[in-house]
Amino acid sequence: MEKMTDKNDYNFAFLDEGSKREIRRSILHAIAIPGYQVPFGSRELPIGRGWGTGGIQLTMSLIGPDDMLKVIDQGNDDSVNAVSIKRLIGATTGVKTTADSAEANIIQSRHRIPEEPLREDQVLVLQVPTPEPLRSVDAHEAVTRQLHADAEYTGIWVNLFEQLLMRGSAFRGADHPVMADGRYVMNPSPIPRYDNPKLNQAECLYLFGAGREKKIYAVPPHTKVESLAFEDHPFRQEDMSGRKCRLCGAENVYFDEIFDAKTGERFYQCSDTGYCLKRRNAQEQMEREDRI
Repeated sequence: MEKMTDKNDYNFAFLDEGSKREIRRSILHAIAIPGYQVPFGSRELPIGRGWGTGGIQLTMSLIGPDDMLKVIDQGNDDSVNAVSIKRLIGATTGVKTTADSAEANIIQSRHRIPEEPLREDQVLVLQVPTPEPLRSVDAHEAVTRQLHADAEYTGIWVNLFEQLLMRGSAFRGADHPVMADGRYVMNPSPIPRYDNPKLNQAECLYLFGAGREKKIYAVPPHTKVESLAFEDHPFRQEDMSGRKCRLCGAENVYFDEIFDAKTGERFYQCSDTGYCLKRRNAQEQMEREDRI
């Protein structure tokens, strides 16, 4: 019979203590300079690079035995990526996990920020595939680092202007660049631009980890974060007005659009499945109380 993996078979949170200390030092450096990409020695994990190894290393370096963890993938708590990460961290720490954003103090996410506003005692770790916003300007790391040092962001403004001319909009659907603390342009990870305003003056700490690119950066609480936009084309989120979740009835949240090929109908569901489930549970509780 195959032996089940036990958390005692590994160091707590898998990584050795020296690695976790080095990553925490990089996190402190990143917090001190919002938006600045801090290089770090990305470790090997039993997950291929590009599947969230940067975020996992941040979470493993911060998590303690009494923490509550939530992992989401594009808003979904039950996707393959989210479940695999929860299993790995759970198997090597024994910490509890939850689907409720309000219960967790460490949230690891891919491509979404939860709908519920986060608190000052919470940390949101975002997985980042491409941390360098100037990669489309120049492919060489030495050049992009010098451009950041000189605050020379003309190239990215030119890219946005070209996009405006060709597509009629300067705004990217996801990964739209932001200015952190009036100094560094950064990639907010491939979150939809609907989530960009949540970075501005937030209560929580945002950490961004890119395992393949070996970079960590951060947005500390109460930091000014502005999405890049032109004066005559101010930043706009995706318009979700007039839509309602078919499961919980929520409005004015970020939705997934679902098409029924048989009926030709289009439906909308909350992208944040934990938020949707919490609303449905609350509605069911109210209905039970009304019946009593």
